[in-house]
Amino acid sequence: MSRRGAAMAVSQSLAFLASLKSKQPSGARLLPDPSVRSPLCFLSSSRSASCSPPDDDLGGLVDPDFASPLEGGLPSGKKHCEGRLSAKDFAFLCEAVADRDTSSRGPSADVGSSSADAVAISEMIRSTGDMFDEKTQRSLRQFRGKLEESLVNEVLRLVKEPDLGVKFFIWTGRQIGYRHNNATYDVLLEILGFDKRHRIPEHFLREVGEDDSEVLGKLLNVLVHKCCRNGFWNEALEELGRLKDFGYKATRTTYNALMQVLLKAGRLDSATLVHREMSNSGFCMDRLTIGYFARALCKEGRWVDALNVIEEEDFTPDTVLYTKMIDGLMEASLFEEAMSFLHRMRSRSCIPNAVTYRTLLSGFLRKKQLGWCKRIINMAITEGCNPSPSLFNSLVHAYCHSGDYCYAYKLLKKMAGCGCQPGYITYNIFIGAICANDHVPGSDTLEVAEKVYMEMLDAGFVLNKVNVGNYARCLCATGKFEKAFSVFKEMMRKGFVPDASTYGKVIDFLCQAYKVEKAFLLFEEMKKSGVLPDVYTYTTLIDSFCKVGLIQQARKWFDEMIRYGCVPNVVTHTALIHAYLKAVRLMEANELFENMVSAGCLPNVVTYTALIDGLCKAGEIEKACQVYARMRGTGETKVKDIYFEGVGAHNPEPNVFTYGALVDGLCKAHKVAEARDLLDAMKLTGCDPNHVVYDALIDGFCKVGKLDEAQEVFGKMTEHGYTPNVYTYSSLIDRYFKDRRVDLALKVLSRMLEDSCTPNVITYTEMIDGLCKVGKTDDAFKLISLMEEKGCNPNVVTYTAMIDGFGKAGNVDRCIYLLNQMTAKGCAPNFVTYRVLINHCCTSGLLDEAHRLLEEMKQTYWPRFVSGYKNVIQGFSREFLALHGLLEEIPGDGSMPIAPAYCLLIESFTKAGRLEVALELYKELMSSSSICSEFRNRNLYSSLIEGLCRASKVDKALDLYVEVTRCGAIPELDLFFCIMKGLFKINKWEEALQISYCVCHMIVVAKSGHLGP
Repeated sequence: MSRRGAAMAVSQSLAFLASLKSKQPSGARLLPDPSVRSPLCFLSSSRSASCSPPDDDLGGLVDPDFASPLEGGLPSGKKHCEGRLSAKDFAFLCEAVADRDTSSRGPSADVGSSSADAVAISEMIRSTGDMFDEKTQRSLRQFRGKLEESLVNEVLRLVKEPDLGVKFFIWTGRQIGYRHNNATYDVLLEILGFDKRHRIPEHFLREVGEDDSEVLGKLLNVLVHKCCRNGFWNEALEELGRLKDFGYKATRTTYNALMQVLLKAGRLDSATLVHREMSNSGFCMDRLTIGYFARALCKEGRWVDALNVIEEEDFTPDTVLYTKMIDGLMEASLFEEAMSFLHRMRSRSCIPNAVTYRTLLSGFLRKKQLGWCKRIINMAITEGCNPSPSLFNSLVHAYCHSGDYCYAYKLLKKMAGCGCQPGYITYNIFIGAICANDHVPGSDTLEVAEKVYMEMLDAGFVLNKVNVGNYARCLCATGKFEKAFSVFKEMMRKGFVPDASTYGKVIDFLCQAYKVEKAFLLFEEMKKSGVLPDVYTYTTLIDSFCKVGLIQQARKWFDEMIRYGCVPNVVTHTALIHAYLKAVRLMEANELFENMVSAGCLPNVVTYTALIDGLCKAGEIEKACQVYARMRGTGETKVKDIYFEGVGAHNPEPNVFTYGALVDGLCKAHKVAEARDLLDAMKLTGCDPNHVVYDALIDGFCKVGKLDEAQEVFGKMTEHGYTPNVYTYSSLIDRYFKDRRVDLALKVLSRMLEDSCTPNVITYTEMIDGLCKVGKTDDAFKLISLMEEKGCNPNVVTYTAMIDGFGKAGNVDRCIYLLNQMTAKGCAPNFVTYRVLINHCCTSGLLDEAHRLLEEMKQTYWPRFVSGYKNVIQGFSREFLALHGLLEEIPGDGSMPIAPAYCLLIESFTKAGRLEVALELYKELMSSSSICSEFRNRNLYSSLIEGLCRASKVDKALDLYVEVTRCGAIPELDLFFCIMKGLFKINKWEEALQISYCVCHMIVVAKSGHLGP
């Protein structure tokens, strides 16, 4: 026994003897008081045993070591003598009493009879008024055999009066065979008015003390307990002070409860003071309180103090206590110390359990110490302390969000090895972490996600709705569209039914990747599945199909959504109106705009911006300016009734995107002065220009050759904090090359590289075209090799520019070689490429090669495999197309102008004297009815007829002449003279005279018509 334990035993023994002497009545006691304990029991207990009772919590209000202030109290937590009786020894008597009560009450006794007794007792007590006299007590004796916790609690709640409740409580406590427990004391405190804001009036407490001091002492201790149980630590301290003021001492359980509530509230200093007072009173902490106290000290970094307290308490640490201390050290981020305690446990023969490792892992996770987690996971699994499924999920989540997907995948395998198979949550955590980000994961990371997805399917689990969309988005972004489709199919086979939102997201992803055909198929499957598309899905499809020129299908969907009751919104209308305007279908655009307004869908600033942009692209610059003026409210315009009727008085103000669209349109129409004025207007309205506005102005000034103005805008752009981008530099480089200022173009390129701005295919193409124009074709060809080395693949415009450069240099063989090279690299030549190459072959006399190219061209573009000529020539500059005569060849219906290529070859073969081939080409050209009705080339048939006449093939010339006149052509007089010469040459005078007569007749008719009224 320790010195402190011996001192406690002696002091308590003296107090016990003194209480016996003072309270012993004149008559000897027949039965010993069960509340009195022999002091001899302390002699057989050890200090260490007294400090390790069963775990106590704040609800334990049965206080076997309570003592009144006169008795001084017995030391708590001391082990009883081996022969000491306990309540368990008399359990058989309780069972016998219960059997007797059941037999006496008979089968009719139930809970309802107990409530009836409570009502009877409460009415009896209330009928006496405030007098709880002898008569009342005699009347209550009939219920002594029925006294039990539930009955007393019911009566106290029914009585409600504090005075009567206290008197009844004291009376029941004095009855033989009944003793108050925690619940009855709690009910008494309730009727006495226990509340955090109001303390129990002292006069009630004094009244209880006057009637029974022992009950008051117990009640005060219970009051402290109740405050602790409700978390009222400050009120608990106040009640402890009042307990002392009344002359009572707190019990061991009271001190433990008080320390626990203080430690839970983070009041370590107050808990330390209570512990000191508790120790001075001769009490020790129970197991639970020691755990709380040691954890709190460790949390403050005072782990040495925690060890000292444990030693002072003479408590042998176990796994539970060490685990609590480790938890506190983890909270303090003392990781090395926490690991040292893990080793200390083993040295003290305390084996870490699953809770220990869970505490370490949870702590390291909270502090984001994932490196430590790997070490602890290996230790735990090696010792058979496998993490729980929820902890595994948290670990997978942490490693995924840290980007360590490889180790997160290893954790999935460890889960299976630990007998804890990954489930629905685990798989969704893993795939969601990879695919839920805004950026698309790398190929290796996405491959891991695909592997996990397949394992998830094999395990019989599915993705949730959000992850289905995110996973499909990532697959679409990397070109794995078939797999994205299979995700939907697999999920649906597993019972997952995508809703309109999920379908809409995947359709949007496909459209963003320009996979409109896949989006179309998925949309059709969506409708077959019975899922009604919403306005978001319809709008996504309509907008995407409009952008790729499929306006007819977009309009079908627009009409379909109206037919199915899905009301188009302003975004839907805007997308279709914008497409109509860009396709120069103004009437349909205006009609749709009017329908939108009449349906109550008012246009917004985005709609008007799309109007201005579409009108500019349709060549209606004047109308676009009028819409802008009406938005600004700067006067009456002709478009007032078209685009502003029914909109209301308040017109949307132009924003930076509106200005950007109009500036770009004006610059492309070479109206750079008006565009420059818009820049000043923006500043006056407080709308700061953005990168798009500056780039459009710089490009516009460069296109018209005003480099000084372009440099001025360039300076303002940098002054306002905008860094020039690849488009800015490309505009300047292109202009300098066109002006044959290669030196200045190279300076701009050097500045561009200094600003870490990497040239794109447009920049390279402009440089290649510029070098070719100044005759530096070898340098241009080297530039193609350089751009390929830098990972920038040449496009069809690049190759065509290079082919044109070689052709102008007379190096047609390299032109043909470059054509073969571009097709081998997967870059398909278009109409312009063939047209340029055929032209150079004809110029160089390589007519057979030109004829072969025409046949190859026919296989690709004949008769009309391309719906729009503008889509074919996009990317080529206007100057380039005009130089090759392609700008004038654009037909009105947007079809492929292949006839001029025929004309070029026919003329070339005719000049070379190869009239048979020329005639075959002519017949092939005229065999198309559309060509015959639409194409009239006087120079073509004139040169062919002249060539036939010179070659003495007048019969064929006459046949060709007749065929031309049947098509409605009127030959010139020179052609008649040519035919007559040919007839004279072969001595066909009669035919020549007939033609001469026809010519004279035509002249007479023409003069008479000219001189007539």
